[in-house]
Amino acid sequence: MTLLSTAQHLARDTRRNPRAHLVPIIASAVIAAGAITLVAYLLWPTYTTAPPSDPSRLPVSVGGTLFNVPTMAVRMKIQRHSGPQERVDLSFLYPSLEAPAAPKHYSADTVEDKVQPIDRIFVSIAAHHDSLAPEMRLRTIYPRYLDERANTDDGLTARAFRDGTPYGGEDLFTASEPQLTARCTRDSSTPGMCLSEQRIEGADLTFRFPRGWLGQWRDIATAMNRLSAQMHSAKG
Repeated sequence: MTLLSTAQHLARDTRRNPRAHLVPIIASAVIAAGAITLVAYLLWPTYTTAPPSDPSRLPVSVGGTLFNVPTMAVRMKIQRHSGPQERVDLSFLYPSLEAPAAPKHYSADTVEDKVQPIDRIFVSIAAHHDSLAPEMRLRTIYPRYLDERANTDDGLTARAFRDGTPYGGEDLFTASEPQLTARCTRDSSTPGMCLSEQRIEGADLTFRFPRGWLGQWRDIATAMNRLSAQMHSAKG
């Protein structure tokens, strides 16, 4: 009887005010929406995602020796990854020793502008697999093919390799303070280039630079030593 009377009472109220039953429904909906908004605000992540990019330096292992090389200095994309590698080829601007910017794209109209003076040092890091060390080659191999005459200028000694030998057409430059050993081709239709080698544990570093830079050979020797120390330092 009580339920019946309550139902009749609600029915009479509804007939008197048809919208009365909508008020609690609307209020409940507003409260629920507010609760959902509050929960969403509290749980919404406050961080923003950054676009992926290459790290500034890559840890690579060459010949079991760890090097930290600037990513942008790596010349070939296939070598631009961390981990063990047989060889890594790099280039550095001189004299800043910074990694070069991305190469420009040339069209048929601007191809003539592509030929520019060499302004960088090229470095190759390769596993030596117990081959003859650079200092041993200097003491035991090169003397067999060198001309006896030597010319020393500003602390840098030059000796020519004899024609008909494996190094014919090249000259050997040596200095002691700072230490430098470089084998250089002679200027011809193209400028001569120099090659200097260093051994660090299981890897050989081969530096290449224009022969014309030997006028500042102390700066070149210091730059190569700096690059070796920067890439092989424990902190990278």
